[in-house]
Order: sequence, then C-alpha cells, then structure tokens
Amino acid sequence: MDFDFTDDQVSLRDAVQRWVEKGFSFERRHGIAKAGGRTREVYAELAELGLTGLAVPETHGGMGFGAVEAMVVCEELSRGLVNAPYAQGALIAPALLAAAPADVQAHWLPKVADASALIVLAHQERAARYRLDHVSTRATQTADGWLLGGAKSIVPAGDEADAFIIPARTAGAETDANGITLFIVAKGAAGLTVRGHPTQDGARAAELALKGTPATLIKHDALALLDYAVDVGIAALCAEAVGAMDQLVAITVEYMNTRKQFGVAIASFQALRHRIADVKMQLELARSMSYFASLKLGDPPAARRLALSQAKFQLGQSMRFVGQQCIQLHGGIGVTDEYLASHYFKRLTVIELSFGDSMFHLGEVSARLSDTAGVFA
Repeated sequence: MDFDFTDDQVSLRDAVQRWVEKGFSFERRHGIAKAGGRTREVYAELAELGLTGLAVPETHGGMGFGAVEAMVVCEELSRGLVNAPYAQGALIAPALLAAAPADVQAHWLPKVADASALIVLAHQERAARYRLDHVSTRATQTADGWLLGGAKSIVPAGDEADAFIIPARTAGAETDANGITLFIVAKGAAGLTVRGHPTQDGARAAELALKGTPATLIKHDALALLDYAVDVGIAALCAEAVGAMDQLVAITVEYMNTRKQFGVAIASFQALRHRIADVKMQLELARSMSYFASLKLGDPPAARRLALSQAKFQLGQSMRFVGQQCIQLHGGIGVTDEYLASHYFKRLTVIELSFGDSMFHLGEVSARLSDTAGVFA
C-alpha cells in the first residue's frame, strides 16, 4: 500500500505549516488562553487559507476534499497548538449537514465554507458517559415547527458558535437507538441559554439549556449519521494528537541537548536515551493508527466503528506515555505555565477525554471482537 502523500496534500501541509510558523506563535496562543480562549479571529484566518471549506462540497463553495487532507491539516494545526475549533466547525458540521434537506444545506454550508458561521455539535449530556444513544433532550412538533427541551454539556466553543447541531429524541426511551433526530438551532433562538467557560487546554466550551427552543430538522433516525460524524471527529483528534506529540518530542530532544548536568548534556545519559527511544516508538505507533483511522472512515459502519475505537484507544495509550515521559524528562520546568511543553501535555490530556476516553473505547473494541478475537479466520 502506498502511504506517500500526493503533491496537492504536501502543498496543503506546507501552506498550513507556514501559517502556523508565521501567524500563530506560542506567545499569541498563550495570550489567547489567558484572555479566556476566544478564537473566532483565528478561525477567520483559517478561512482565509481556505481551510474552513476543506470538507464542504464544491457546489456550496467548498473544496470537497477528503479524510486524508483533513488529517494533514489537523496534524499541522496541532503542532502549533492552534486552539480554534477547526474539527468541530469545518469537518464535523459539514458531515452532519450533508444529510440535511437541500434548503438547509444551501443556507448553512456556504457559511461554513467562508467561516461566516461557526456550527458545532452539541451532543453530550451529563449522564451519557460518551454513549451516543443516550439522549434525554426531547423534541416536540407543533403547528409552527419543532421545539426542543433539555440540556447539553461541554459544547466546544459553545459561546462563540452561531448555531448548534443537537440530537434530540422524537420517540422512544432515553437509551433507545431509534427515535434520535438531529436539529440545528441558531444562536439567539428563544429559550436557548448558553453559559461559556474556559477549558483546561486554553480553549472554550459551554453548557446549553433549551426550553421550548425553535429548531430546524436535519434528519430523523440519525444515530448512524451521528456515529459517522463522531468518527470523523475521532480521526481528526488522532491526527491532532500525532502533531502535538511530534512537536512535544522535538521540544524535549532539544531540551535534552542543551540542559547540562555534571558538565555534560543530559542527552548523553544512556538511561534517558532509552526513555526517549521508547517515546519515539509510541509516537510512530500512534502515527500509524492515525493513518488507519482516517483511511477507515469510508468503510461500512461496523468496520469503521471498530477501527476508530481501536485507533482512539491506542492514541490514548500513546498520549499518556509520551506526555508523561516528556514532562518528566524536562523536570520541574515542564509543568510551568510559561513553558510551552506543559501546554502540549494539557492538550493531549483533553484529547484523550474527548469523544470517549481510553477505557470507553477499550470497551467498544471488546464488544466488537468475535469469539476468536481475530486470531483465526
């Protein structure tokens, strides 16, 4: 199998890399995080590069690129710890809106492409524990349309978003697979309350409360679509994790080559060289699983879901090992807020907890194994 990137993909990587190096220094990121994490200005700059239209069809003003291009972009943005909600607004939202009625697509997708609207998925609920079929938010149909009632938690960039894609139940009990419908709710809709807060990695999230809130229908019986969109998000997170780990390892190696003890660089100590070799092995394993995740997005649902859970679990293991080892190799400076390594570690921690933590995805993998555990045909 050929894992080489095409010329267009290499050019895309180079363009994002140049912007990160010139336009998004650590000092800028640190200042944004200290000011509360609002990043619509940064998101607009990504739109100027054409990145927000990456996954939007050409018929709606986008570029219509696929999963590999998205992986390339997410990996490069993460090297610079760009804390704008790129995957949420530019990858997950188009995947969900692709199933909407034509008039809804025509209204929202061009706005996604040019970043005049930031649309985020608001699916998490307090008791769900990462389960997508656990939906207690209810939708009621009236003569004037649909009204939603319920609450959603930890909505990425929720207080900066212009609209929310919300799963709500139109039938069934709280944990039924059937009866889950997707709606889009515009910011400022009646009965919608948004309470924003900063997150540990310097970004923002929000708590949403809906009380008789008007909503526009996207799709009935939408659990399978929601599964796919979350898998798109997981693949993006895997790529982000690889970019962040790659940069953290580079920072650590540079530190080891300059930090001296007993008159010599600590990189000369055999025990530390063995530790950084183990870190590098985990990084390359994570990279291969990130490629695996992106390439599996086009597979049938059962195979795709298993592959994405396998990837997320392995990335979780790698992120923990790489993050902890690199911070320990730095010593005390590695956990200070003024030093960039600590911010990579925080971002890796948040990635591990997003769209299902390692234990959740280990359970997902276990539930999908055959009796032979895949050892025999």
